[in-house]
Amino acid sequence: MPDSADPRPLSERPLEELVACPECDLLMHRQPVEEEHKACCPRCGYEIIVHRAHMERRALALVLTALMLYVPANFLPIMKLNLLGQTTQDTIWSGVLGLYHSGMDGVAVLVFLCSMVIPLLKLLCQLVVLLCIRWQVMQGLGLYLYRLYHHMREWGMLEVYLMGILVSIVKLIDMADLHLGIGLACFIGLLLSQVWLEVTMSPHQVWDSLDAGGHASESA
Repeated sequence: MPDSADPRPLSERPLEELVACPECDLLMHRQPVEEEHKACCPRCGYEIIVHRAHMERRALALVLTALMLYVPANFLPIMKLNLLGQTTQDTIWSGVLGLYHSGMDGVAVLVFLCSMVIPLLKLLCQLVVLLCIRWQVMQGLGLYLYRLYHHMREWGMLEVYLMGILVSIVKLIDMADLHLGIGLACFIGLLLSQVWLEVTMSPHQVWDSLDAGGHASESA
């Protein structure tokens, strides 16, 4: 992202005019990016800035979809297992309880946090941040929650739980009569909604929108 129009060295420019590549730490002058365009690092090719059209509306639709899928994904049956005349229905929540009653308290708490609590907190943070951007209110709260969201990203491991479910299905399908439940479809929908939401919420657009709203309120 070179800028030949401004002869000043990077050290003399204000911080808001600069951007650093997260991959190779190259410091560059920040230039406007048009809708549905992106800016990449000239040294390593890392995607630095993406400007998505109607980001707030698309992200709001996705976060509301994910929140609606959250309860059925965690509390509706994922699979129904019939083995030797005994039938059981398993959900995410019953899996947590099963680990706890089996004496694996630490594992149960970890699964509960990573598969239920943290994904919900992430969605709520994203929802409040998007509402702050859309209504231009409580910018400080939006900044705080978006920072908190980035700290929680590594702890929400729905994809790991999904891989465990798929492995269990493969191992059990030849041993018992196995029927997949609506909870699995909701869980996959929740995971896809969250992944699509993270792609849609361009971080630079979110930071810029919150920062612009904060400056506007200060000037008013």
